[in-house]
Amino acid sequence: MTRNTLLLAVLAAAIAGCASDRPQLETGTTYQVEWIGERPLIDNSHLTITLGDDNRAYGNAGCNHWFASYTMEGDKLTFGAAGSTRKMCAPALMEQEQRFLDTLGKVQRWDISPIDQLRLWPAEGKAIRLWPVEG
Repeated sequence: MTRNTLLLAVLAAAIAGCASDRPQLETGTTYQVEWIGERPLIDNSHLTITLGDDNRAYGNAGCNHWFASYTMEGDKLTFGAAGSTRKMCAPALMEQEQRFLDTLGKVQRWDISPIDQLRLWPAEGKAIRLWPVEG
């Protein structure tokens, strides 16, 4: 093996190793919503998404708990119609919750940003941006 061939093999292995270290969308992991489209969450509100192994998604929508079916194939991700509990909260929280559930229903794909943030992209507009919940 020539020195150049060895160098190329080492570089290829290093690149492959880096690619596998890249965060991925994982079932069973809970993600905390940071932004819905162009708007950050209301201070101290708590929205989450967990994708179960059974193709059921669920979480907290800020006021109510929500649930929906989902389908994921590669970077394609879609959610079925979301259901939720029916608690009433402050109008601003209810508006944010409805915006979240509406956007969730339009998601078509996911990716990981350059800063390792999960993004759920609707057909049009900006993504829902999330971080994995530690612990």
